[in-house]
Amino acid sequence: MDHVYKKLEPGNSEWAVEARGLVKSFGNFRAVDGVDLNVRTGSIYGVLGPNGAGKTTTIRMLATLLRLDSGSARIFGHDVVKESQIIRQLIGVTGQYASVDESLSATENLIIFSRLLGLGRAESRKKAGELLEEFGLTEAAKRPLKNFSGGMRRRLDLAASLIAQPPLLFLDEPTTGLDPRTRAQMWDTIRRLVNTGSTVLLTTQYLEEADQLADRIAVIDHGRVVAEGTSDELKASVGTSSLQLKVQNPLDLEVARKTVEQVLDIRSNVSHEAGKITAPLVNADRATDVLNALREAGVHLAEMSVQKPTLDEVFLTITGNGITEDATSSSSKSKEAEVASV
Repeated sequence: MDHVYKKLEPGNSEWAVEARGLVKSFGNFRAVDGVDLNVRTGSIYGVLGPNGAGKTTTIRMLATLLRLDSGSARIFGHDVVKESQIIRQLIGVTGQYASVDESLSATENLIIFSRLLGLGRAESRKKAGELLEEFGLTEAAKRPLKNFSGGMRRRLDLAASLIAQPPLLFLDEPTTGLDPRTRAQMWDTIRRLVNTGSTVLLTTQYLEEADQLADRIAVIDHGRVVAEGTSDELKASVGTSSLQLKVQNPLDLEVARKTVEQVLDIRSNVSHEAGKITAPLVNADRATDVLNALREAGVHLAEMSVQKPTLDEVFLTITGNGITEDATSSSSKSKEAEVASV
């Protein structure tokens, strides 16, 4: 290599991503239909939605891999259309499948990527070793990629995207297909990246992933952002928590139900099935009042819990569909696959 890699700093921009009215169509299919996003520098921002919702297409436009049909976007203040070369030095992109050569070993792949970025031979080998250790791949470093499991491929793909330590990292469904243990390891790595100064824009169809990682979440459906906020804000938007009780003696069920209604001052929406009572709970502090009243009434409980609304309920309420594979049509999934290959 006859050039030296220089890391470009993002400056002091408050916003890592600012997008307004992003639109992208493929024939008569509008994959992205007016998306607005604001991602604060130094945060993890989650884009949550089912297959075919337009998540990958949005990422590819922001990463300068797809041309915008309309709208505008800036990365650390730089225009994605007019300053694409600058932006490409500020970002890393990890797709849904490992973008590496299967005929080579993990070490060889990372060295090649490092050399393409302008790192010297010794520095490339050192960087490869550090990344393989970070992602638990040291023992498989010399193994051909064709012998890697799906989880190992995903970890290597993320490792490759971190060679340049980009200020902004786009992670497009980075844990799809991973077992729970490997997924948790990836979450720890993503948190570490942000703690050391990176910004992460994460797309996912895993509700728990968005809940665990994201500082803010955009819910996207049919190419549009249908809700945005913190996890708690989104949950609060669909209703109150619920108090769930199970009595030890089924004969106490009716007394328990009337007690709950009296303490919470509600005469409807209290259900009691299979020995369980469920009641809406606007103020979590009132749960203590209910327990005291039940104790005074001589009712003994086998179980008690306060359940917050889940992100699944958020998505179901907003879109009318749960966030599952079944919730998306085959046509939308095929279109998203078509988008990913563009």
